[in-house]
Amino acid sequence: MSETPAILDRYHRAVLSKSADDLAELYAPDGVHEYPFFFPGMPERFEGREAIREGCRAIWGPSPARPQRVEEVAVHVSADGEVITVEHIVHGTLAPTGQEFSFPGLLVLRVRDGLITHARDYMDGLRVAHTMGVLPALAAAVGTS
Repeated sequence: MSETPAILDRYHRAVLSKSADDLAELYAPDGVHEYPFFFPGMPERFEGREAIREGCRAIWGPSPARPQRVEEVAVHVSADGEVITVEHIVHGTLAPTGQEFSFPGLLVLRVRDGLITHARDYMDGLRVAHTMGVLPALAAAVGTS
């Protein structure tokens, strides 16, 4: 449990810097990162550190989102000590307009031996799509699925 705050801080720093390398290094080689609230254009899961690295590069690289701050609303550690649940809000701006955004989310991490073995990343996909200006395309894609 004592490693949990440190890994959470490193996780947030990697998100804020949009560093796929820094984020991937927090995971076990066979770690898994899932997005349970799947929506078109978003992967459902990455399996393995290298898939996490490449997936984050693909998502973050073209994104106009510039995260600037992670607000931790609440942090909950489970009874077994390996699982931490974080309620957070990522605040930032969109380049080049400077439009501000805030994306609430819930992150469930399993940390063993100082590495993330499993992450479930619940984000407000509709708010993300709306902010990024792709909500109409998302609605059309959902309507044809």
